[in-house]
Amino acid sequence: MISSEELTAKMEPFDSFWEGPHDIEKGYGSFYKFYKHNYLKHMPEDRNARILVISCGPGYFVNMLNREGYTNVLGIDSFQEKIEHATRHGLNCETARAFEFLQENGEAFDAIFCEQELNHLTKQEILDFLGLCWNSLRKGGRLVTHGLNGANPITGSEALAQNFDHYNTFTEYTFGQMLEYSNFQDIRVYPLSLYVFWTNPLNYALIAMSALYTLFFRVSFIMYGKTNKLFTKKIGAVCQKGRG
Repeated sequence: MISSEELTAKMEPFDSFWEGPHDIEKGYGSFYKFYKHNYLKHMPEDRNARILVISCGPGYFVNMLNREGYTNVLGIDSFQEKIEHATRHGLNCETARAFEFLQENGEAFDAIFCEQELNHLTKQEILDFLGLCWNSLRKGGRLVTHGLNGANPITGSEALAQNFDHYNTFTEYTFGQMLEYSNFQDIRVYPLSLYVFWTNPLNYALIAMSALYTLFFRVSFIMYGKTNKLFTKKIGAVCQKGRG
């Protein structure tokens, strides 16, 4: 049994959501747009699929899935006060520690989404967590997760240093490498977009600037013999448990 109490992160534990805005209620609208743009297309097509959301906080991702027609979603978070916000919104969320829940839960899921960045786990803890997710998925089930992109020359090193409970960053290669090592298949690592609020005209300018930065970074990396293609602040990954 792997205990959550033994995990290295203490100030911002992995099994709770820490990225919500100060105005928690406002987050249900802003995170709905962000999650829909970046993650909805990676969710199962079956709206009755059994989905687990780990580190759900006030239930922002659960809320997005419910609004998009998913009917069998469970969110877990280790902080009771965050779960209370979710339950007031009628969301199916409960207080639980992630590692213990995955080890004790007897039913398999069609999909698992991790709302907390994997950067809050050490390398060994990440492998332990991925193994628990693999065991908790049905054959053909999928895992969707994300982390900080160490390949971004502007934010990569700062992202690691700016939080005492950040222990690593990833590139598209290392993200895929650890998922493959954990026996996942059909792995796809992709960029996460911050500029999804189309009513703000400034975002269109930021999208253009981001594209120029990406082009500049791509050429610069090629000059040093590197093949990196993703330079967004964060990168996501979707993969599947094999059917064999």
